[in-house]
Amino acid sequence: MDAVLRRLVAALAAVALAAEGLLLALVHFVLGSTTRNQSMSIAGSDPDVMAVATYVLGAALGGFLLLCAVLLAVAAVRDRAPGRFARVVLIAAAVAHGLLGALAVSAVGWGAFAATMVILCLIVLTLTLHPAARGGRAAAGQEPAGLRPTSP
Repeated sequence: MDAVLRRLVAALAAVALAAEGLLLALVHFVLGSTTRNQSMSIAGSDPDVMAVATYVLGAALGGFLLLCAVLLAVAAVRDRAPGRFARVVLIAAAVAHGLLGALAVSAVGWGAFAATMVILCLIVLTLTLHPAARGGRAAAGQEPAGLRPTSP
């Protein structure tokens, strides 16, 4: 039962992050196109530079979230705790979702906050449901050397 839950949570997180990454990349593309087509400028900034920066930011953010989705999908398929690199990337994504969730309440509304917090919870659950993530050897079924019974 635990393995099914771990795989399900990791798979749901992977799907959610992939959808979020594609959606954010699309939003940035639309914003960049609008900036370029309207020749918008903020305080005299070059509209072309602003449009290119928006495209680059959208591609980077979408790529980061798709990387997180791939790492979570690998964890779901293998039913293993994410490795050190994957944990660092996923923790960074969790922190980013926490900060974005706090900003989303005032900027977008409670619906965006709820969606961001659901994704945050899925990432954190993926990181904490695996036994290896909770304590090394003791979680893997081995007792520490000091607590192992000795034979007479």
